[in-house]
Amino acid sequence: MNLPNALTLLRIFLVPLLLAVLLTRTESGVLVGTGIFGLAVLTDYLDGYFARRRNQVTKLGILLDPVADKLLTAAAFIALVEMDAVPAWMVVIIVGRELAVTGLRSIAAGRGVVIAASTLGKWKMALQVVAIFLLLLGRRQPMLQGPALVTLWLVVLVALVSAADYFHSCWREVMKGGGRPAAEDGSAGERPAKVA
Repeated sequence: MNLPNALTLLRIFLVPLLLAVLLTRTESGVLVGTGIFGLAVLTDYLDGYFARRRNQVTKLGILLDPVADKLLTAAAFIALVEMDAVPAWMVVIIVGRELAVTGLRSIAAGRGVVIAASTLGKWKMALQVVAIFLLLLGRRQPMLQGPALVTLWLVVLVALVSAADYFHSCWREVMKGGGRPAAEDGSAGERPAKVA
């Protein structure tokens, strides 16, 4: 296993630790949880950096990286709902969008088409990270709660717009583009990656 994939797996393994620390509701739990979240975000940056620098981009990495990102942000948002830091309906929209896009990518992959992350999707991820940091730190610093809420609203807005963009891309590339179902070995019918 190469270093980028190992970093992605580390991010996945940090998710239950993050939940456990945040949900203990101890005085230091929020700060420790913020540190764990920061470490996980750092692994996200480093796995991409090393994959490109060492030319170690693999199919496993391409599949695992978005899953690790979604697990991390979904876990953090769900913990924040449990901590009464965010409205549950906003998190339902955010997590629902992640599940819908993952389903679309699975459908597209079954037809031999790779729907890559869009610019909107990358903005959404960046906004999610900022919102989670602000929401966590806002538990100890009330002055951050206002900016955290504004950022959270931006996350919801970008999540909805980017979901519509992914649906449009999936329709264009798979439904109208006539993507062929992949063979059982996953090779036949595969087409070059498409950027959504």
